[in-house]
Amino acid sequence: MRQRVPVSSIMSATIVSVNLTNSLTEAEKLFKQFNIRHLPVVSGNKLVGILSYTDLLKISLADTDENDNVVDTTVYNMFTIEQVMVKEVITIQADDSVKEAAEILVTKNFRALPVLEGKVLVGMLTTTDLIKYLLKQYD
Repeated sequence: MRQRVPVSSIMSATIVSVNLTNSLTEAEKLFKQFNIRHLPVVSGNKLVGILSYTDLLKISLADTDENDNVVDTTVYNMFTIEQVMVKEVITIQADDSVKEAAEILVTKNFRALPVLEGKVLVGMLTTTDLIKYLLKQYD
């Protein structure tokens, strides 16, 4: 296995994000449309938080399942993205190693990490990205 593989080589460079001004209903639509579980929250081009699908489930009073497209907009309208998102986001730099990213994901019990170049959001790294990379090592 290669020792110094940068995160940028395995991350998803297609970024689906929300702005602080978006609603939780809009965020839920993005989760479902793109089949993702984490949305970086931006203000302009600055990363200010991260919203997970689990965060939405925690505030939802609706008894829904994965196949239910009903959105409990009443509950979502009670909160803003800023109120629900994680504000102190742990990130990783694009040139950091896959090993460093894996260590953060494991020790913090995270499923996704925003990837930055300096202070600019350039991608997302998920545990799925990491597993796909590891599987390629066995081909």
